[in-house]
Amino acid sequence: MIVRIEIHRADAVYEYRVVADGNVLFDDTGFSSVVHCLVGAVEGLPPEVRAVEVACGGIVSGTYPLTVLAGSVAQVAQHAVNTTAAVWQALQS
Repeated sequence: MIVRIEIHRADAVYEYRVVADGNVLFDDTGFSSVVHCLVGAVEGLPPEVRAVEVACGGIVSGTYPLTVLAGSVAQVAQHAVNTTAAVWQALQS
């Protein structure tokens, strides 16, 4: 199964929700970074999840096998932030 981790920021606080087939499986708030959201989200995943789609600020940055995400969570988080910023900048032009 592939789930989506949706990350949003309100002021300096990040929150996430994990969605499968349009249904929210679980969510949490109060995180200080995208990295912490990803770690928190992955910790609660059911065992049948094999990959996650990462969306930050409504922009999907990629789909990652859990093994890849676990081994490079900081890089995945930075990619999500960079992708979101680039898309928002292009939309403003």
